[in-house]
Amino acid sequence: METSLVSIIIPCFNSEKFISETIQSVQNQTYNNWEIIAVDDCSSDATVAIILEMIEKDSRIQLFQLEKNSGTGVARNKGLSIAKGRYISFLDADDLWKPEKLQKQINFLTEKNVPFTFSFYDCIDEAGKPLNKRVEAPLNLSYRQLFFCNYIGNLTGIYDVNYFGKIPISSIRKRQDWMLWLTVLKKIKTAQPVPESLAFYRIRENSLSISKFDLIKYNFAVYRRFHGFNFPIAVACMKLFLFVQLFIKPLYIRNIKPSM
Repeated sequence: METSLVSIIIPCFNSEKFISETIQSVQNQTYNNWEIIAVDDCSSDATVAIILEMIEKDSRIQLFQLEKNSGTGVARNKGLSIAKGRYISFLDADDLWKPEKLQKQINFLTEKNVPFTFSFYDCIDEAGKPLNKRVEAPLNLSYRQLFFCNYIGNLTGIYDVNYFGKIPISSIRKRQDWMLWLTVLKKIKTAQPVPESLAFYRIRENSLSISKFDLIKYNFAVYRRFHGFNFPIAVACMKLFLFVQLFIKPLYIRNIKPSM
């Protein structure tokens, strides 16, 4: 049975309401060989104090503090530079993992002999109450599908450093996760998820306040800055992106009974 170290990178910024529960969801894993690398992006609340208190009780947790507020991408890269694990996984400071998340994914990677996988996830509200919604994905996700829609929840992805090396994260403040998984899929062409929900994605009030224009702007930047397309081609890609978002991706969102 595979028992290699998993490095879990958690960027933090003013996360005092959630960070303890998030770290506890890792501590509750049935797979025990992991390290948490929490990178604080200049929080002004009690985030750092809470993490330091948890470090005193669990040596698998580490904390690093950025000197200036630099964004999630920079924080993730800092964690990546420190990571010692064979496997890299990401978890935001307000999301949660189900207890068998790592074990089931490591087993999947080993049994299928693949270097990357992800999973479905359930949505919860800011208070942690189930929204009775599950986000799924194609069972044989291609690079072309991912090109027009990010089907991979960042809190579920895990990759093998022995195969990919450490993949740098973009410094663009939004959609770094999509660019990361595009880099992965460009190399392996297709990816299979563990076909069940293994995590909880927290939908917060301030995340709902992002305007539709901002969402379009951030995704457009992926086509312009990450792929390097000229303006007309990027616009054409965005049209297809919006079509998939409106008519295809909703087919992978399921209404479910409460599971918490």
